[in-house]
Amino acid sequence: MTDNQMQRALEQFKSLAPIMPREMIGLWSGRGIPSGHPLDGVLENLGWFGKRFTREMRADPLLFRWNERRLIPIDPARIPLRLALRFHSVGRTRTARNVFSYLQRGLRAKGTVASLKIMPFQGVASAAMAYDDQPIVDHFRRLDDRRIMGAMAIQGDDRIYFFELARVDEHS
Repeated sequence: MTDNQMQRALEQFKSLAPIMPREMIGLWSGRGIPSGHPLDGVLENLGWFGKRFTREMRADPLLFRWNERRLIPIDPARIPLRLALRFHSVGRTRTARNVFSYLQRGLRAKGTVASLKIMPFQGVASAAMAYDDQPIVDHFRRLDDRRIMGAMAIQGDDRIYFFELARVDEHS
């Protein structure tokens, strides 16, 4: 990981305005922002679509494409996080994509698996999503009216995974 890439992404994130949880209700498509994090490119390779936030301030943090037309929520508690970080390069392979598509049904979440709330990050309170069964918090800031930037922080790991979410029109 290059510290320079991560520092630039962090400075951009810190320069953005906060967003409130209620503004995030709905479906969002996602993409990683390359910053030298081990997970750069992994989620996209596995077919990550984005996130969904409910009126009850709950969330599906990992929505993946299933059979071109459907989205399937994956339970992050079923993913060995430290192992995924250690062997991240495997996550960018065709083999990983094929194996993951086969395993998706077994990894499916039985309901929402994260909470949306206001939390501080780098001294600024903004919307954040805390995973129920993983030591992960995604912090959010506003890019514009339809896009937000996220910073995924894993407890005990100084590296930050950056991503962008774009609001999906519910009628598309």
